[in-house]
Amino acid sequence: MSKKYMLGVFNDEATLVDAFEKLKNKGLTPVEVYTPYPVHEILEGMPIKTRITHAAFFFGLFAAIGILGFLTYAAVYSWPLHYGGKPFNAFPSFIVVTIVATILSITLLTLFTFSARANIFPGKKAKILHERATDDKFVMVFDEADIVKNSELVKTILAEHGKIENKISD
Repeated sequence: MSKKYMLGVFNDEATLVDAFEKLKNKGLTPVEVYTPYPVHEILEGMPIKTRITHAAFFFGLFAAIGILGFLTYAAVYSWPLHYGGKPFNAFPSFIVVTIVATILSITLLTLFTFSARANIFPGKKAKILHERATDDKFVMVFDEADIVKNSELVKTILAEHGKIENKISD
């Protein structure tokens, strides 16, 4: 099943943000906006917000608890070694290992969460709507089925700030 998209292609950030604000004030939001670098006005204006930071926090919390628990179990209960007058529960010696292993856990678990959520996997064919979308152009994507009533308004605003392209995607 193929979908029809209307693309607004812009040469710079200022015209993209201006067109985005005008469309947002009219109650129209794009499906996606592709930029070569993050544009904060666009990120704040899009309706879909990410919760990956919350997931990363809980990954870190549970990783730190798990790693400290494992180190305490291994050093104190399972295999205590008494050497040089060191106490069995030498908690300060666990701190560096816990910090490094927690950072590694957060990084890997967040990467896997993002990849699963974005449906990214090795060998997946990329869906590219505009060949210069992340090169040097700013692209705003509208699903034509969503903007049937307001397509002329969208076309007018997009043409005023950039150019319009129509694409069919699989």
